[in-house]
Amino acid sequence: MVFPSYVFLFAFLPIVLLLWLSRMPFYVRLFALTAASYFFYAWWDYRFVALLAASTVVDYFCGRAIARSQEGRKKILLFVSIFVNLTFLGFFKYFDFFVSSAAASLSMIGFAPNIPLLGIILPLGISFYTFQSISYSFDIYRGDAKQAPDFLHFAAYVSLFPQLVAGPIVRYGMMAEQLNDLRGYRPRLREFCNGIFLFVIGLSKKLLIADQVAPLADRIFDGSGAIQTGSAWAGSLAYTVQLYFDFSGYSDMAVGLGLMLGFRFPVNFLSPYKSASISEFWNRWHITLSHYLRDYLFIPLGGSRGSLVRTVRNLFVTMFLGGLWHGAAWTYVVWGLFHGLLLTCNAVWQQANEWRLPRLLAVAVTFLAVHFGWVLFRAPNFERAADIYLGMLGLNGTENLLDLNILSATFGRLPYIVDVAGGIEVAPFIVLGLLIAFMGPNSQHIARKFGVLSGAVFGVLFIMCVASLAKETPFIYFQF
Repeated sequence: MVFPSYVFLFAFLPIVLLLWLSRMPFYVRLFALTAASYFFYAWWDYRFVALLAASTVVDYFCGRAIARSQEGRKKILLFVSIFVNLTFLGFFKYFDFFVSSAAASLSMIGFAPNIPLLGIILPLGISFYTFQSISYSFDIYRGDAKQAPDFLHFAAYVSLFPQLVAGPIVRYGMMAEQLNDLRGYRPRLREFCNGIFLFVIGLSKKLLIADQVAPLADRIFDGSGAIQTGSAWAGSLAYTVQLYFDFSGYSDMAVGLGLMLGFRFPVNFLSPYKSASISEFWNRWHITLSHYLRDYLFIPLGGSRGSLVRTVRNLFVTMFLGGLWHGAAWTYVVWGLFHGLLLTCNAVWQQANEWRLPRLLAVAVTFLAVHFGWVLFRAPNFERAADIYLGMLGLNGTENLLDLNILSATFGRLPYIVDVAGGIEVAPFIVLGLLIAFMGPNSQHIARKFGVLSGAVFGVLFIMCVASLAKETPFIYFQF
């Protein structure tokens, strides 16, 4: 089930809100919310509900035992929690990848092993809920959180449907107090309206911008052969806009749904394309994952406390694993290492220079670096990434963009909400997306400033979104 769907908007969500906001006893409501979250997950593929439940059971009992054990046994129990979860993640997400990579390596030195692939289906959101579940054991081990009072509390925390399949990654310590505070919860009108408006903002980002530029990005990245400059830049910018509005749209919807239910999830996006450095970008983009990698990997490795060489090593290890976390493909690994290199250059520059670029220029340079990285992130293989890079650099020839026929063929005419005069060009949506990303306020700021006029605007946006729901399109980060 996806948020932008008739069944979610007009059946699932109203029923869940009625149950959760009813006057039934707290544990009945909490059980109903947990059961609804499992139903939400099972809608995609019921076979993997057992995997979600198994991860929850393992970490609940490991966390309970860690809280009651001495230091030596605590480490063993923490290892069990990490091992079990990473085994689940490694098998379902990386088994075929490592087997095929090993077979390709052996064939390069003269061996031709016949190693069958299992064709494993990737469980939805496994990267998110395993990381979230592991963090519970870590935080209890380090004394940053208390154990859950009972299994139902922990199961509700792990499975909470707004952020189950694509984040934000929420620490248990943040959710524990909220779950206790919601025993007698009655929604505050302003907070509930903020949630609705934030959800509509996210829905609009997804349906009215991301999905409009997606066909062009797909056409360029999933095609083959040489690609010229205009098409390469149009397709890569389309994906840069699509990814931003698709994922930030999901995060807005998740935070908005949380507010409707009375939960305050951490903000996951803070206008990242406005960043003036790559380190600032990672403090604004997918913030909960960045903080997770920092707190559970970069800092335990030593962080930036030692020499510059050790800091560089820690950055590369962190970003290598961050790239691999995103997907079982070498393009993701190289993308992660590319960002490790960017972060290294940023660290060296900051240590060696007091002089800083003017902010406007720094933002432009940072955006271009991020944009070039997204080509690797989206390309199905290195060959297609090379085709697009060559096109962007003008090495495959350049279209005459003053020729309106070529310009129209580059961008294509794609259907919008209604077919107006044969459709609307994709180019305006790319421009609109970039203008919003660079000049617009952050979503949370918009949601806090609502009145009669803004309510009417949001109503119109919601109607436009509903009118475009004929085809369900999953979020990009569902594949991770």
